[in-house]
Parts: sequence; C-alpha cells; structure tokens
Amino acid sequence: MNNSHRKYLIVGNWKMNTVATDAEDLAQEIVETVGKDTEVGVVVCPPYPCLSAVANTISDSNIHLGAQNMNAAPSGAYTGEVSAEMLRHHFCNFVILGHSERRTLLGETDQQIHEKVVSALRNNLRPILCVGESLSDRESGKTFSVVKEQLLKGLETVDLKLAEKVVVAYEPVWAIGTGKTATPEMAQEVHQSIRTLLHDHFSSEIAQKIRILYGGSMKPSNAEELLKEKDIDGGLIGGASLQAKSFCQIVGAALKQVL
Repeated sequence: MNNSHRKYLIVGNWKMNTVATDAEDLAQEIVETVGKDTEVGVVVCPPYPCLSAVANTISDSNIHLGAQNMNAAPSGAYTGEVSAEMLRHHFCNFVILGHSERRTLLGETDQQIHEKVVSALRNNLRPILCVGESLSDRESGKTFSVVKEQLLKGLETVDLKLAEKVVVAYEPVWAIGTGKTATPEMAQEVHQSIRTLLHDHFSSEIAQKIRILYGGSMKPSNAEELLKEKDIDGGLIGGASLQAKSFCQIVGAALKQVL
C-alpha cells in the first residue's frame, strides 16, 4: 500500500480516439460507476474537440478533466496549438506533458516539455510529466540515467511552492501498447528512484506528496499487484481507458487499497 497521505490517481489517456458523442457516452458510463467516489482521484483526458462535451458530462461528479498536451506560450501565431488558458476555459485541471509518443513521434525535447510544465503550473493546471526509457535504453542499462535526465530537465526551474502540484508518470516505452508490462518489482524500483530524485531536487516533504503513476500497460489483470507497491500512486491508462468497464475496474483496484 502506498503512503497514506498520497491519494491514488487513475488517469485515462484516450489518445486520438473518440468523437464527441462517443466521448460523452464513455464519460457517462465512468460517471455512473465511479463518479461519486472520493477516496481515489479519477481524471479523463479526451482529445481536444471532445473537451467541452466531456466537461459537461462530468460536471456534477468527482471526476476531473485533463488534456493530452498544450503549448507553453500564452497565445500567438502557433497554428494548431492550444494554450493553458484555453484548457482552463474548458474546465481542465490536469494536462499530460512529455508523453513518450510526443517525444518519439513529434520530436519534443526536454526543454520544450520543461517550458510546458512551468506554463501549466503558472496557469493553475496540474502537469502530468511523463518519463521513461525505450527498450534499447533498458537493454543497455540506461533506464535510471534516462529517467533521471527527463525528470530533472522537466522540473528544472519549477517553483518549490508549486512543486507538489506536479504528477509524474513513469512509462517504460517498451511496455506501451505492446502487451509487455514491467513486473511490479521492476516498476517499484524505478518509482523509488524517482522519489529519491524528487527528494534530492526539492525536499523530503515534497517528494512524499508528489504522486508517481505507472504508465506501462496497466490493466484490470495487473492493476492490483502494481498498486500494492509502496511508490506506485496510480496509473496513466491508455488502451484500457477506452472501455468504461476496464477503466473502472482499475479504479476499483485502487479503491481496494484504501477501503
């Protein structure tokens, strides 16, 4: 079981899936199943065009809204981009930043991700900073050095007063969408190293408050074992978040740890 003062957080990353009507239906099913729970934090992150529809659907529940990305700039000539203020106007509380797909497919750098983290915090959004190694990194023994570099560069100038609003998601890239999963022990080892880095970078107190999610193919069949680990404070869920039943089962696995 994780540290008692960190509330479990289960985040659904819908990626580039759903149109507004599908998104409403999915959100409604999640609201009906876990929308009244307060013991576990639940966030859904639909694609941009569905934010309004989902915001309306979850408005009377305990479920939070998140976005999948944002631009660090407040406004301007950035065709196709979305600012933190725009997300706030859609009632977003969270935003996923530095997801491995954006790093690998779109070439996002640690510096760009850092600027987004700072901008999100400045605009009262909770950034979910994603870090994680590729298969070749893991096979060549670079897991900890890669995670350290991504984490510390992402958090470089974050104000101490805002630091506890940050959420970190460890996503071993080799375990996303491949069906491969780190064993709970492997995941815990990296989560523990992230906690130590947060301790050294900020303070012991802040390191104990920041939630570290596991983002490598968490699903109903493995959620309970992963969430039992001391430093795993929830999950960033991809494929399994597109089915209300499987997503809510993962929320249920977190609830089981606290009830």
